Amino acid sequence: MLAQANPDLDHGPRTEKSATMRMCAVSREVQPIDELIRFVVAPSGELVPDLKRKLPGRGMWVSASRKAVAEAVRRHHFSRAFKRDLRISPTFPDDLETLLVRSATEALAIAAKAGQVVAGSSKVETALRDGKVEVLIHAGDGAEDGIRKLDALARQNDGNRGGKPQIAVVTALKSAELDLALARSNVIHAALLAGPASRTFLSRSQMLVRYRMADDDKTAGNRGQDF
Repeated sequence: MLAQANPDLDHGPRTEKSATMRMCAVSREVQPIDELIRFVVAPSGELVPDLKRKLPGRGMWVSASRKAVAEAVRRHHFSRAFKRDLRISPTFPDDLETLLVRSATEALAIAAKAGQVVAGSSKVETALRDGKVEVLIHAGDGAEDGIRKLDALARQNDGNRGGKPQIAVVTALKSAELDLALARSNVIHAALLAGPASRTFLSRSQMLVRYRMADDDKTAGNRGQDF
């Protein structure tokens, strides 16, 4: 009975499907669900991040930021909310970032299999000039000169998109992570074309960047544009 009365837990992923706002159990602030991460407890007793918001059982929502998650672990918010002794590793915030990176790279791999990705500076430049690019991707450890050139071309084309959103720019993944996602070597620049797989990758990249940077407020004003 106490667990059902706990306001920090939802009633499962299939209830209140139209809900777009939730309360962070740490800050007590109501935020859009795209700025939060849902957590559930597996039958094994393990705390699991429900990144797709589909896992069964009651869930707890925390702001998608390393600081908030670390505070939830340190102050035993999860154990109190779920009314059970959860043994959570002190590396849990770092492990969660690794999961977010994997989630983004998996989405990119799916987009590539769907034929919605081009890679390589020349192919990306051609796609930009043809007006086919929805998301421009640079390796976070790529050379600045190449990034500036393609970014400038993307900004030039933004005015010719017929009212469509500006081209989003993603720099959240390193070259090795792009290599893994696209099954090729030395990927520095890539581009996603229109399609649902592209939108999924963009959403997951946004979550990764928010987790890393939300506490510094470096993403403020750039949502949907530069990740």
